Amino acid sequence: MGNVLAASAPPPPPPPSPVAGFAKQDLATNAFSPVPLVSEVQQNLENPGTIEDLHKLCKDVFPVNFEGAKLMVNKGLSNHFHISHTINMSSITQSGYRFGATYVGTKQTSPTEAYPVLLGDIDPAGNLNANIIHQFSQRIRGKLVTQVQQSKYTAAQMTSDYRGDTYTVSVTLGNPDIISGSGVLVTHYLQSITPSLAVGGELAYQRGPGVPGGHIAVVSAAGRYTNGESTISGSLSLAGAHICFHQKASQQLQVGVELEVNSRTQESTGAIAYQIDLPKADLVFKGSIDSNWTVGAVLEKKLQPLPFSFALSGVMNHSKHQFRLGCGLIIG
Repeated sequence: MGNVLAASAPPPPPPPSPVAGFAKQDLATNAFSPVPLVSEVQQNLENPGTIEDLHKLCKDVFPVNFEGAKLMVNKGLSNHFHISHTINMSSITQSGYRFGATYVGTKQTSPTEAYPVLLGDIDPAGNLNANIIHQFSQRIRGKLVTQVQQSKYTAAQMTSDYRGDTYTVSVTLGNPDIISGSGVLVTHYLQSITPSLAVGGELAYQRGPGVPGGHIAVVSAAGRYTNGESTISGSLSLAGAHICFHQKASQQLQVGVELEVNSRTQESTGAIAYQIDLPKADLVFKGSIDSNWTVGAVLEKKLQPLPFSFALSGVMNHSKHQFRLGCGLIIG
């Protein structure tokens, strides 16, 4: 009697495992479906922006309070040139008149962006703030910021951004002085890992006679995670941590939470803010409260059909018993 196992046919070989780039067979429908390549997955990633704008969504929710009375007149002289006149009267901040100008070039990079952009403001004493922004190519953008106070250059900063398909590299040089060998150099890198996650880091190097040891370097890590209408961003270094959370609850309501921890002074500050938009009423309201018992709010109301906007600001510190009120009128 022969061996039954020996006479039986050998088992069929296992089906080959699908490899990226090749088709795999669907046994139920006897059809072939392509397997996406790794490069196709990477195409779903977008440029994450710059680390400078890492907390922008949360920061925009917080009100910008002012004190005293303010009058601003905006005038468009052409499609590319605009001027503004601002009169500020305050018992705390500097009062007086400021003239501002903005020029937008003819190099159209998107429906909402054109370069170069030149903007600045100056007061009768000669104090000047100026910004120059230009898009040199599709991936390279440069920015120059200067400040003049009492006929002296007090600040100068040059920034260059390179935007890749899935990453951004930025280099910033602040207050360079070749004679004394001082200045600040900051490099940023932000990379999209998934459509929802972006991580990166920052290296800041400062050199000068006033710095202990002659120079110092600080390294920090940063990241941002987005899930639908929620965004959480943070940065961590030996000096402390900075964490922000932004939630768009509805078309009318946005909420932002910010936490800053300073490991050197062993102090931390938390704040929460909200923004309410009522388009039908032409009204925007922003409010905030922090762990130092400071409550602030700003209300902006467009006075249709006139080209006027009314702004009302208030901030109160309950622990120090301080209150500041501001009102402003914007024309144009």
